[in-house]
Amino acid sequence: MPLCLSLLGIVINLPAAIGQNVIYSPDSIEWKDAPPSLPKGAKVAVLRGDPAQPGLFTMRLRFPANYIVSPHWHTADEHVTVISGALQIAMGERFDRTKTNTITSGSLMVMPATMRHFAFFAEETVLQLHGMGPWVVNYVNPQDDPRLK
Repeated sequence: MPLCLSLLGIVINLPAAIGQNVIYSPDSIEWKDAPPSLPKGAKVAVLRGDPAQPGLFTMRLRFPANYIVSPHWHTADEHVTVISGALQIAMGERFDRTKTNTITSGSLMVMPATMRHFAFFAEETVLQLHGMGPWVVNYVNPQDDPRLK
């Protein structure tokens, strides 16, 4: 039986008041189309918070094979964990696949705000992003921004 607190006739369920443990199994995650700031084909699953609003968030992104994210940057630090597949990433303002480093499944990468970078996914890949919202994708070259196409 959960511990309850009664004060002036108000009953509070303490576990609900202080938060609950939340577990997401792979089959319980709901995938949706990624935001329009990413090229079509990617999927997103928001696990905690709201990436579009100020505050902490955790989300997963699923990219199909042969997917490219052109040079861009974010307004806040990004913590990126590769759940499955591999992330090929490099820093810089020009896409050059020969410059990428491969970040493999199980790896964590922490990228500071405003760091210009680009990514390529040779195989289907799932990333988990954790950071402070709002999560914004700013493309170095406006012609690469899928929102403008």
